[in-house]
Amino acid sequence: MSKQIMVGGVAMGAGAPVTIQSMCNTKTEDVAATVAQILRLEEEGCQIIRVAVPDMAAAQAIGAIRRQIHIPLVADIHFDYRLALEAARQGVDKIRINPGNIGSAERVRAVADACRERGIPIRIGVNGGSLEKELLKKYGGVTPQALVESALGHVRLLNDCDFDDICISVKCSHVPVNMEAYRLLHQQTDYPLHLGVTEAGTPTMGVMKSAIGIGGLLCMGIGDTMRVSLTADPVEEVRAAKQILTAAGLRQTGPNLISCPTCGRTKYDMIPIAQEVERRLADCTKPITVAVMGCVVNGPGEAAAADVGIAGGQGEGLVFRKGEVLYKVPQEKLVDALMEEIDKL
Repeated sequence: MSKQIMVGGVAMGAGAPVTIQSMCNTKTEDVAATVAQILRLEEEGCQIIRVAVPDMAAAQAIGAIRRQIHIPLVADIHFDYRLALEAARQGVDKIRINPGNIGSAERVRAVADACRERGIPIRIGVNGGSLEKELLKKYGGVTPQALVESALGHVRLLNDCDFDDICISVKCSHVPVNMEAYRLLHQQTDYPLHLGVTEAGTPTMGVMKSAIGIGGLLCMGIGDTMRVSLTADPVEEVRAAKQILTAAGLRQTGPNLISCPTCGRTKYDMIPIAQEVERRLADCTKPITVAVMGCVVNGPGEAAAADVGIAGGQGEGLVFRKGEVLYKVPQEKLVDALMEEIDKL
């Protein structure tokens, strides 16, 4: 089991629930726009939010942003240790920085000291696109071993400064390499792991890559927090993360809709009905399992674990609960009947 760190008031690691993160795509110095986006993400279920800090104007906006939001704020910093010091002074909850990229040992110690004094953890964020040249030469390219060696090298720099409030990510865009790097890291360290597949793409393929690369690791018991990286509105990242956690059996914040793929035994137009049920469940927050099945013969039994469900026949269908048939209704009344039963739960 991983050790635990605290990001603001949110626990990470040591058996704490896997948390959902996202990153703003606003200009950080535009406080109003950044806060507005974060509040939308909070409503969707984001638990930790990161902002880019490319310059001092962005670093100096951290305090104003932090005062207007309700979830922990992470500063994403590259190369310039002075930005990390200012973000810490502004009250940021976590800093993402690679200590090997910020210069001298004195600079690393300055950041470590500032974070230790304020109880600010540091995420070491290794990325396949920015691996050290010597590691690329040693391993012949971006490999799981190269990603892990890079991460542990950055850890040693912080440990040498008596700093151990650390989490780690080792992201790349190639899913098999990404997964193996996290598996190796999980074997070699007990620091909390931040999961993600970097540069995953647009939602069409990016969600698929993330479901495999993040969800697969979660099913193996690896990972403590996650960000789904998509070329899209960050709200879509949060929605995808929630779906991945549900599919991995780690969270159910609303209905779990199950439906059969249809076959030659299906005697009604099931696909639009399943889509309508999904649409009408969008605002439901009950942690229930709802089934839409294709035939009255096998449907109730196959979906016996569902809290409530429907199955269609010729001109009529069944409403059932935990595999037991409740009653028959005309086909056009199936969805309404299902929703009435859900309201009773």
